[in-house]
Parts: sequence; structure tokens; C-alpha cells
Amino acid sequence: MKRVFLLMTSCYSLVCISVHAQTKSLPRIAIAGLAIESSTFSPALTKEEAFHAKYGTQVFTTYPFFGVDSPLRQRAVWVPALIGKSLPGGAVTREAYESLVKQILDSLQKNAPYDGLFFDIHGAMSVVGLDDPEGDFITRIRKVIGTKTIISTSMDLHGNVSWRLAENTDLITCYRMAPHEDAMETKRRAVQNLLDRIESGKGKPAFKAWIPIPILLPGEKTSTRIEPAKTVYKAVAPAAAQPGIIDAAIWVGYAWADEPRNHAVVMVTGDDKEKVSRTAEQLAKSFWDARSGYAFVAPTDNLEGSLNKAIASSKHPFFISDSGDNPTAGGAGDVTWTLTEILKRKEFKSENGPSLIYASIPGPELIKKAMAVGVGGQVDGLAGAAVDARYAPPVRLSGTVESIEKGDRDAEVEVVVKVGSVHVIVTQKRKPYHKEKDFTRLGLNPRKSDIVVVKIGYLEPELYNMRADWILALTPGGVDQDLERLPYKRIERPMFPLDKEMKEPDLSAKLVPASDKLK
Repeated sequence: MKRVFLLMTSCYSLVCISVHAQTKSLPRIAIAGLAIESSTFSPALTKEEAFHAKYGTQVFTTYPFFGVDSPLRQRAVWVPALIGKSLPGGAVTREAYESLVKQILDSLQKNAPYDGLFFDIHGAMSVVGLDDPEGDFITRIRKVIGTKTIISTSMDLHGNVSWRLAENTDLITCYRMAPHEDAMETKRRAVQNLLDRIESGKGKPAFKAWIPIPILLPGEKTSTRIEPAKTVYKAVAPAAAQPGIIDAAIWVGYAWADEPRNHAVVMVTGDDKEKVSRTAEQLAKSFWDARSGYAFVAPTDNLEGSLNKAIASSKHPFFISDSGDNPTAGGAGDVTWTLTEILKRKEFKSENGPSLIYASIPGPELIKKAMAVGVGGQVDGLAGAAVDARYAPPVRLSGTVESIEKGDRDAEVEVVVKVGSVHVIVTQKRKPYHKEKDFTRLGLNPRKSDIVVVKIGYLEPELYNMRADWILALTPGGVDQDLERLPYKRIERPMFPLDKEMKEPDLSAKLVPASDKLK
């Protein structure tokens, strides 16, 4: 019996040693990132709490591919630091940026060393008093983790890739669809690329090609649903699949920040120098050559024209994008100009007029009054223009409280107030309305409404699929779609389409030094 016990103990020890050895052989990979789109043309400021930071193992809940039993989860020892994602908005305060970055750097320092880092960012963060925050961020990370660690960066195609960001990252990719239906697929690709290079022993790519393209366009003119972006972006995946290429990407850039790094960029990474350079140049040329064809993803008009068309239409629901204050592009979300104009229209004065849903306007004081009178009660108060009152003052809403909902992650509290035939969604804090359930949970049925006005640019998939017709209203705000109305002072010039007669740019590939070759 003693022999059997000793044998079992010995086997158990061997298993433990084997498991321990296997665990030690797995790469150690950190996870960190901050993501926001920040308009410098909005007076809004973004504070730390807006990022809803996740720490440690909570980070895994952001990514479906990091489930406990997922194959990717088993291939490394993951060391999550901090992930923060904010609704787009105004520039981030320097205090908030420094606090979040310090927390990440402290965590990375504490748990070092690492074979790799999954760096999950958007790429269009603006910070008060700081140019190129993502470039600053990754440079500071390098000082903590060293230059040998492989960094794989995942980005939004509306982000910006500065030379500094390109230098300090190793593997880099971005979304290939707008709207971003491939967002999680892109993040997974960034992780897969990182694991493949570590496990194969190939390490960092031998070559990184970077090409700036002097084009600055809103996403609403570069949607991959329509030409020419549909064809331009269709070439990205095959380009990335070539032998000798690791990944290829085209960044449209972010149009609503006045910074030198804001413009389109192509990057290609791989081990075949000639193929990496040629592929980058081909993608850059295709984007540039199509420049005159980029047009709005929907018909456009001013607000008056948009409302006239919607009221006259027999197609319902007729969606109107209140695009200038789109909170998912960086608008303050509380511009009242459009809602004020709607409520002036005689067609909506009677409760029997065309049914219109307006989503949405922040109004914390009105929320308090609505909660006091309850559903069915009458409420009278002001909403909006607490942050951005440049175009219209706070709007007065006097009507019936139709519903009150608490607990939304972004809005916190939502109230529907009916004014005439207009159902106004009032929120405690700003919130984007992208999904059908955003409306139905409030007792609203957008499919049966005559008109739905949403603070948005291009319609997100669920709204797009339920529309009977749609128009993009060129309304004022911090993310004005008419870029020529914006007071750019710091972007590089010439820049298309602001400088329509500019000369052909140099679109030759610039080879970026490897991150471990930087001085």
C-alpha cells in the first residue's frame, strides 16, 4: 500500500511539474488601452469617470474571445492592466488622462516582464494641452515595458496614426467596416497576430510601411456600405493575406480635431520588404484616386428641407440624422438647435400631428421634475445647452410624461415627454440611440412612428435596417459635417477637400524603424 501511495505521489508530482513547465512556457501578455473620439470643436470636456475603467480580470469581459474556456485565453498568461472606453465627446482633461495613464503604467511596472502587449485604443483621443495622446501614451508604455516586448495595436479606422505611434508599435490593424460591424473581429485579429508572431518565434515584423494621405473626410463620406470606400476597403483583407504580409490597414482619420496628425494613413507590416512597400503604395493610391468620389452615405439637406421631405413622405419611419451634435462622433450631445426648430413647426403643435421621436437631449433638472410628477403627469422645464449653447439656448419642454426608466449605463435615467406630437427622450446624461431596444424599453415604437430624429451620422445597422427612408441633416454642432465651416488652424495643408486643387502628393512608402531600434 505504501508503494502504491509513493507511486501515486510521484506521478502527481510529475504531472504538477509538467503543468508548471507548460505554464512557464506560455507567453506573458499584458492588456491595456484607452479609447475615445474627441472633438476639439466641441466645448465639452471628458473626465475620468466617462471611461468606465475596467481592471484586472474584469478586463476580459470586454472581449467575447477571452472567455474562460476560449482557445485564445489558453494560449498565454494574460496580465490585464486597465481598459477604458468613453463615449465620444470633447477633449479629455489633462488630469483625467494623466490619472488613467499612471494607473496603467503602475500596473505594467508591477507585473512585468512581458512577451507581448495587446494595446486596444481608438486613435482619436484629444487631450487638453497635449498633441498626439496615443503617441505619448505608447511612448510612456515603452519606457516601462522596454523595447523588446511586442506590442500589437488595435484601432478604429477613424483613428489617427502618427509617426511616433507607428514607431513604437510593432503589429497594427484597424477596422475594415464603417459602421464598425467588425470591431470585435479586428481586436481578435490583433491578438491572433500577436500570438502567432510570439509562438512562431518570428517576433517583430521586419518591415513597417507608413504612408500619410492628405485627405480629411467625415466617416459619413467614407462608409464602406457605398462606393468608393466599399471597393477601396474590399482590397484590404486580400492585401493582408499575401505571403510575407502580416496585416494591412487604411485609416480614414478623424475630421473633428484640429491637430497635425489628423489625416488618412495606410500601414502595412510584414517580412517581405518589397511586398510590404508595394502593397502600402497600392492601397494609398487607391484611396487617393477615389477622393473625388467620396460622398455622403445618404441624401443631405439643411434641417428645414429635411423636415419638409419627412413630413411630405409616405414612407415611415422616415429617419433624420441630426448629425452636427452626434455624441458618437464627439458632439456634446446637448445642442438644442434641432429640437427647438422642430417644436416651432406648426405640424407638430397638435398631439394628432405627425408622430415624431426625438433622441435625445440631456436635461437633469427636467428629469427631477418628471420623476416628481410620475408617468402621466404634466411637466414643464428646460433641457439641453448646458455644455454647448452656441447655437440655441436651453429648450423649454411642456408636456406629458410618458415613461421613466432608470439604470441605463450611459443615460442613468431616461424620460419620454410628449410635446404636441413629438416624443422627446430626455436623459440624465447624454446617450446615443443606436438599437431598437433603446426605444422600445421606453415604450416607444420607432417602426410605427412617422419620423425619427436621432443625434447620429450614418445610421447604425439596426436603425438602418428599420428605416423606410432617410436623410442626413447638415445641422450645426461640434461635429459639423460641413468641414469647410470649421475653423481649422493646425492641420497640415494642403488637405483635400479643403484644398481642392492641390498637387499630387508623395505616396511612396516610408519604412518605419523597428521599435527595438529606436534611440
